[in-house]
Amino acid sequence: MTRGPATPLPSPKARRRLREAASLTQTQLAERVGVAPGTVRAWESGRTTPRGRKREAYAKLLKTLAEEEESAARQAARTPQPAPPPKTEPTGDRASAPEACAEAEAEPEPAPEPEPVAMPMREPAPASQPRSTRDPVPEPRPAPAPLTPAQAFDALYEFSAPALVRQTFLLTGRREQARESVERAFQAAWERWPEVARDRDPVGWVRATAYEYALSPWQRFRPRHRHPEPPPADPGDRTLLNTLLRLPPRHRRTLVLYDGVGLDLPETAAETEASTPAAAHRLLRAREAVAGRLPALADPQVLHRRLAELASNERLGAARPPTVRRGGERRARFRTRAAIAFTLALIGTTALTVRTAPTHYEPPVSPGQAVRGVPPRVAPGSLSDEELELRQKLRDQTQDGPERLSPQLE
Repeated sequence: MTRGPATPLPSPKARRRLREAASLTQTQLAERVGVAPGTVRAWESGRTTPRGRKREAYAKLLKTLAEEEESAARQAARTPQPAPPPKTEPTGDRASAPEACAEAEAEPEPAPEPEPVAMPMREPAPASQPRSTRDPVPEPRPAPAPLTPAQAFDALYEFSAPALVRQTFLLTGRREQARESVERAFQAAWERWPEVARDRDPVGWVRATAYEYALSPWQRFRPRHRHPEPPPADPGDRTLLNTLLRLPPRHRRTLVLYDGVGLDLPETAAETEASTPAAAHRLLRAREAVAGRLPALADPQVLHRRLAELASNERLGAARPPTVRRGGERRARFRTRAAIAFTLALIGTTALTVRTAPTHYEPPVSPGQAVRGVPPRVAPGSLSDEELELRQKLRDQTQDGPERLSPQLE
């Protein structure tokens, strides 16, 4: 029996955008779908995907929100817009974005339209001119062959893996843990490749998975975590890395995404599963902590450059794409076989229990009660002196009884 195709859903970022455009909170949307707010947060971050009836209800609600947004856009296009006020030169820089977004998100300024450039027109060749003297007609190029899933995965890995390893190193301060986190994230992406390949930002999907694995609280219980790795050789890099590791994990991740990777506040908030004001608050707290210990990094541009230098100074390599794919396939096979073995063991235990279990009710034996007039049964005790003397007398005598008297002559 084959399953029907699942209801298509927009990307996690589009889901969050539709909800915010409709002025709905995660709690309100969760109530309309019938799930918990944490489930909606996981759907919008891309960690989980709705299934079954919840998926159909979620897709229907998103479709309704998209239609409402389109109708509002059409109505706004028909309404005449007033003349815009004269533009002034911006006096702020990228450092003022958290403060502005904490109150309200500013509308982006439209880019100026390029001026048209006059291109010389080529005169058509006369009809009487022979075809050999005309411009040659370019032959249509054949369409490139589509990439196989393995080739597309290898291209994505080679493009983004080195940068993701350096970014994860800024979060953990451990080289091996950064490499392992990125490899595990790509293995998870290979297991769910059809979904990741259709995502609008596959690198963001892998980055979020790698960060979640690297910042997992279970990492501290691993034996390798007890042995520290050698710090960076440069004293300035050591000081900056120690400052980053002293930040709370959420603040550290927000700082790396905004000032290190270069994401804007809405994307940073979506990836950290927080609201935009909360992400701005975390970013301000992280910048204050870094500037309090390193005053030279108070400027966000200088901080961005130092983070890039710190990640680039470390020699962090990544495994080859076929190795990562084979490792993920081996892990998937191991999990499948372990699940099959556990299921067989459970079936065997259940069958043995059913085979040896009693088929009818057996009442328990009632405890004994004393009967009046019947002496209790007493175990034999030690012999008295008279009984010992009698036993010794019987043992000394002959076993055939007393001797026979025989007649004798006088």
